Parts: sequence; C-alpha cells; structure tokens
Amino acid sequence: MTTSVDLTELKRVLRGLWGAQDPDDSTLAILKRGVRGEEAMLIDGELVTASDGSTFDNVNPATGQVIGTVADASAADVDRAIGAARRTFDESNWPYDAELRRHCLLQLHKAMVESADLFRATAVTEIGVAVRTSNTFHSDWPISSIPYWADMATNFEYEQTMPERPWAAGTRHLIRHEPIGVVAAITPWNFPLQTAMTKILPALAAGATVILKPAFQTPWHATLLAKLIAEKTDFPAGAINIVTPSDNAVAERLALDPRVDLVHFTGSTAVGKRLMGDASKRVARVALELGGKSANILLEDADFARIVPQAAGVVCMNAGQGCVLPTRLLVPRSRYDEAKELARITFENVPFGDPTDPDVIQGPQISELQKDRVLDLIAQGVADGATLLTGGGKADGFDSGFYVQPTLFADVEPESTIAQREIFGPVLAMIPYDTVDHAIHIANNTSYGLAGYVWGDEDSAVAVARRIRSGMVAVNGGFFYGHDIPSGGYKESGLGRESGVEGFQEFMETKVIAIAV
Repeated sequence: MTTSVDLTELKRVLRGLWGAQDPDDSTLAILKRGVRGEEAMLIDGELVTASDGSTFDNVNPATGQVIGTVADASAADVDRAIGAARRTFDESNWPYDAELRRHCLLQLHKAMVESADLFRATAVTEIGVAVRTSNTFHSDWPISSIPYWADMATNFEYEQTMPERPWAAGTRHLIRHEPIGVVAAITPWNFPLQTAMTKILPALAAGATVILKPAFQTPWHATLLAKLIAEKTDFPAGAINIVTPSDNAVAERLALDPRVDLVHFTGSTAVGKRLMGDASKRVARVALELGGKSANILLEDADFARIVPQAAGVVCMNAGQGCVLPTRLLVPRSRYDEAKELARITFENVPFGDPTDPDVIQGPQISELQKDRVLDLIAQGVADGATLLTGGGKADGFDSGFYVQPTLFADVEPESTIAQREIFGPVLAMIPYDTVDHAIHIANNTSYGLAGYVWGDEDSAVAVARRIRSGMVAVNGGFFYGHDIPSGGYKESGLGRESGVEGFQEFMETKVIAIAV
C-alpha cells in the first residue's frame, strides 16, 4: 500500500520527542572545546583519588576514543566510604536536622543550575546521547526536582498520632517515620544523572546517608557532582560519598556489607537479582528498578498518521537504551499494513549519527559490547522469521564509534526472542492482534512489567490501561514521569517505587510508639 507522509512534519515530530529541543550555545561551545571530566571521588567530605593510585579510562562511544581518566576505587576506598556514611548517620545530627538537609539540597540545586550546560555536554560525551535530547533526563529534569525534595525534608509529617479507637482504649499510638540509615545507590549508564538523583535526593532529604556508585561506563556526571558537593555545599562529611570502581566485585561490597541498610539499584534484571541475593544474606532492604519490554497498544480508532511516527520514533531515543521505551508495537490486524508503512517511513527518516549534531536524535550504543549484543539480537530476530523492514546492521559511514541502524521488524511472534528479551537498542517489534483482549494478553505475557502505552478513545484506552500489568501506563501520550509521581514496575521489573511520597518512604523505617494513658 502507499501511505502519504509529510516528511517535513515527520522530522519536526522526531526532533521534539520527549521534550527534545535545540541545544543552547553554551552547551555547544563546551562540546566544541571538549569536556574535561573530573577524576576525583568524594569520600568523607574530601575529593580524593584512589588509595592505590589506580585509574580507568572513560571512552566516548561516538568515537571509541579515550577522553580521560577516573579514579578506580579499590575495596579499601569503598570500605572507607561505607564507614564514613555509617559514622555520620550514627553519630551526627544529620538524621534529625531537617532544616540543614533542606539548606544543603538548595545549595546543590544552585550549583547544578549553574553547571547545567556542563552536565548536558558531559552526557553527550560519555553516553553518546544526542545533544538535542540532553536537556531532559540528562540535566534539566533531575536538577529541577531538587527543590521538591528540599521541601519534603522539612514538610513531611514524620510523626502522626493515631485517633482514639474503642479497641485501643488506654493507649495512645504514635506512628513515626525515621531514616533507614546508610543507603547504597547503584546506578546505570543509560540515564545516569536522572537515576542518581532519584536515589540520592530523597535519601538525603529523609536523613539517610548515601554512597553513590555510578556505572563505570559513565563516571563523569558523578565526579562532577562530587566536585560541586565538596566545593559548593555544606553537606557534612560522610553524608554523601561518591565512589567509582570499575570492578563489579568491588562494587558488590556495597550489597554485602552489614553497615549498609538499603541497596537501591537501577539496572538489568540479572544484576538486580544478584544484588537482591547478596542483600538477602543479611536481610537488608532492597529497592530495584530493572528491565522492561513495554508494549505500545494502538486501538482501532487511534489516529495512526499522527501516532505511529511518535510511537516508532521514540524507540530510537537514547539509541534505544531505555527500560521504559515502548519496544513492542501492537496493532489491530485490520490496520496492520497501514501501521507498517508509517513505521517504516519513520525509521528510514530517523536522524542518527554524531550526537553533537543538533539535528540528530539517535547517537551510538554505549560500547562495542552493547553494539554487538544488539546486532546479535537483530540477527536472532531474522533467524526466528520476523520480517526486517528496514535497518538491521551497523550504521554505514562511521569509521569509529558504536552505531547501529534504526531497525524495524514486522510480523514478530509474541513468544519470540525479540518480543521477549530487552534489546536495549534502536529496535522495534511490530505485532498484530485480533481483539483487545488478545492485545492485553500479548502485552502482559512477558516476565517484565515496567511500563505500557495505549492510544485511542480515552475511555477505551483507560480501560485497557487498567488491565496492563505494569507500574506505569501512558494513555494518549500522557507522561508518567515526575518528581512527585511514584514510578516502578511489577514482576521482574523491580521492587519498590521511586519519586513522590512513596519513593520518599523507601528511605524510611516505620516505628510504633504505644503510650499508656
């Protein structure tokens, strides 16, 4: 069939997905002269190099070239950070002084606003994220959440008196929420600043102390944060520590150490299970935000010409490296050919390449290893009999860097590998359905349950959303992220919630005080 598409309008839609915008001149100027990342970690209030002098290389995925070095934390460094966090929680007034916590968070907000362009340029350089998308999850959104958490520190009702009840005559009950203690915040490489801030901000606001361990592939956002905290804020020594080990065995000490009260992790389901097992050996709390294989359901009455370009194009954001991205497109069989053509045209017009180019929306994969993994899964899709409509290989015209073409599959079997596995690349699997019940069954028939998307008549779409077994569902383009909105998943997509009051309470214990009257 022939489908008419206004390519100018299509490119405008793609360039504005999820809040993307033209980069400001200051960010482009930093990229032009080159980002010089910080090497030092933050331990017990001091900016320090590794105790044994070790460093590791930071690699730009757009070029495959080393762009600088970072302190490679040893086991001794991690132990020192845990000890500092434990001491500050146990021996200082930090857990009890909400005004101090608010003050320090607002200082951090001011410092990060002043360095927002550097955070954006750092994201482009070490993640390979397109510069026009660096203003969202990689800088402005997490920075703008800080005042919310500063207010939460002083406005949250930490203690409530229960009303009198006939069965509790003679006793007054107080319900107290107290900071959990020492938090190990372990974050991934795909949205490193966003995931770090959704952990450390509520933890610090609640009165916990923190050790942040970023992914070794993207350390510079964390070392920049360390520098700002050390030089621009009054956080007490040990309240927040930032360590950058390259060895996962060293990082794993955070989950095994009995001085750590909560392990808060975002990353792959496989690693999450391992950390959960480590923490279970000492009955420590865990909060996990893990993988996803989100379904995007188009109902019969949806406006396909408007929606399909958005639904398809967004899969290429961050080079497809996002756990909530809608990587399965479920379409009624009666309109399947129409949707395939619209999606094909969209994928063939996705601007990809050099992430410093303001017109690009898809940059490289994070590493050679990740590029090869994505290509292997694409090959598996072909072997399983799915129809490769466009893409499917290494991007032409790039002598260096870790690029994969925007890739579109049709006629994907719901049980096949590419419909069940999280690919973490710019790959969309199109699946036809016969009835709405069939679509809901396909959407729910995975081990994941992180996000979902539905398009169509609002009442019908909301009815479908209520039946999707996921922690977050967007209806007609609604946006389910926000610092005051709890986010998280069902099933193997995780445990607990981030953001909002529910996310704040992840960093607390609940105590009952019963007083005879």
